[in-house]
Amino acid sequence: MTSNLILIINLAAIAVMLLCLFTVLRLRSEIPGGVVGKQWSLLTLMVSLFTLGYFVTPFFTRLPTDVINLLVALIFFFGAIYVLITVKLIYRIIEEMTR
Repeated sequence: MTSNLILIINLAAIAVMLLCLFTVLRLRSEIPGGVVGKQWSLLTLMVSLFTLGYFVTPFFTRLPTDVINLLVALIFFFGAIYVLITVKLIYRIIEEMTR
């Protein structure tokens, strides 16, 4: 039961990330250039990277513990970068709106 539940959660996470990736790519043409456009491009890259990473999660149970620990550390690291990019993007948008 536990491995089935984990697989279902992983597949749901993959589906959500694919939806996020589709949304980011669809909105890309509506984002103006400049600083916001650069941040959006970086955000698109990060969402793409996370989407690829999510496709690996169903295979975690077959990986050695050291590899899993490294992948989790990388996910935390890139997650922190993602949050930083998102916060900076929101800041830049607020900056543009208040001018």
